[in-house]
Amino acid sequence: MDFWQYEKEAIDQGYAAVCGCDEAGAGPLAGPVYAAAVILPFGEDIPGLDDSKKLTEKKREALFPVIQERALAWSVAWVDAAEIDKTDILSARMKAMQLAIDALSQRPDFALIDGNRDRGRSAAIIIPHRCLVKGDSLSASIAASSILAKVSRDRFMMEMAEKYPEYRFDKHKGYGTKLHYALLAQHGPSPIHRKTFLKKAEEQ
Repeated sequence: MDFWQYEKEAIDQGYAAVCGCDEAGAGPLAGPVYAAAVILPFGEDIPGLDDSKKLTEKKREALFPVIQERALAWSVAWVDAAEIDKTDILSARMKAMQLAIDALSQRPDFALIDGNRDRGRSAAIIIPHRCLVKGDSLSASIAASSILAKVSRDRFMMEMAEKYPEYRFDKHKGYGTKLHYALLAQHGPSPIHRKTFLKKAEEQ
């Protein structure tokens, strides 16, 4: 599998600056959804680069500065829990991705988007793009952005673990683990919990 196949196809169609874009944190009960966008030099070999979910935390942390260094442009954006509650998670994911694309220091003319969705009720990807299911395993640019998004979100949740120690965000990063549900039952939601997600959890 050529990790550059989709970037090459976009370049062959006449696009000059192709970015990859991915998000992290769509599923948790707490915290923001993060997104990152990355433009890599075409064919750039970053040893160990892969879908962030297949890498250990240590490996992701090690790759984070390497990606920032080698990228022609990179950016990270997020949408917080309050806005996720006001809109919906799909819209929040799309908004975070478009914000990340807009924040790139080099303007991309094409984006490779992880997943199969490019619009929510109140936000959409507005740049020419292609959606790739499991894109973080298929495209070097998306894999790089998946690592930046995941590491950035995990670091934020570690900060929140210090601010709200009773929820043990350092352990579960806001995901709905057994421990997290037990602590929620004990303490009720924090200011960074997604109230709409908690309602859904209660209904199940």
